[in-house]
Amino acid sequence: MLLLTSHWTTRFATTFTAGFYQRFGQDASQFVGSTSFRLTKTDSLNIGGAVANSQGIIPKSEIFFEYGHGFRFSNRWVKGLEASYLQHWFWYQGADVLTFSGRQLYYLPKEWMWSITVTGARSGFTGTGIEWVPSGTTRLEFPLRRNLAGNVAFANGTEDFAQVDQIGHFSARTFAGGLKYLFAPGQDVRAYVARQYRSDGQTQNSFGVNYGFHF
Repeated sequence: MLLLTSHWTTRFATTFTAGFYQRFGQDASQFVGSTSFRLTKTDSLNIGGAVANSQGIIPKSEIFFEYGHGFRFSNRWVKGLEASYLQHWFWYQGADVLTFSGRQLYYLPKEWMWSITVTGARSGFTGTGIEWVPSGTTRLEFPLRRNLAGNVAFANGTEDFAQVDQIGHFSARTFAGGLKYLFAPGQDVRAYVARQYRSDGQTQNSFGVNYGFHF
C-alpha cells in the first residue's frame, strides 16, 4: 500500500492511497482519494471516494464522508475527546453495503489514547433482501519507551460482505496488537498482528508491516 498525505494549509489537506490485493488467484488494485477541511478550531470534515479494478474481491467503488468535533477537558483522567460520525457506501459486484459509524477517541494522561467505534451495516445482495448487522471495536494505544509505542484492540460483530469465497453471514471476535517505532525524524515503522475467531469454528490470521515517511 502507498499513501501520500499533503497539508496544503492549516485547514486543508489531501490524501491519496494506492492499494494492491491478491486473493483466490486474482489481483486487484484500488485508488482512494480524500479531502479534509478544518471548519473551525474544533470541527472537521473529510470527504472522499475510491475506484478499483476489483476482480470481485474488493469493492468496485466507494464514497464516504466523516464529520468530527473535538472537546477539551480540565479533568484528571480525560484530557480531551474527539467524536465523529462516518457514513460509507461500498459497491461490490452484485452487492452494495452502507455503513454508519460513531467513534469516540479519548486522550488520556501520559499519552495514552482509547477509542471506541460502533457500526451498523446495511447489506443488500442481488436476488436477496436487505439486512442490518452491528459491530463494534475498541483500541488502546500507549507508550512503551522512548520512540516506541504499542496498541491492543478488540472487535466483535457480524458480517455478510462475502462475494468470491461465499462465506455468507458469520459472526466473529478479533484480537489484535501492534507496535510503532520512530527511529528518525519523520520516519517510522509500524507492525500489527490480528487473529479472528469466526462462527462454525473458522479462524483467520492477519499481519503486516508499514514504513512511513513524514515530510
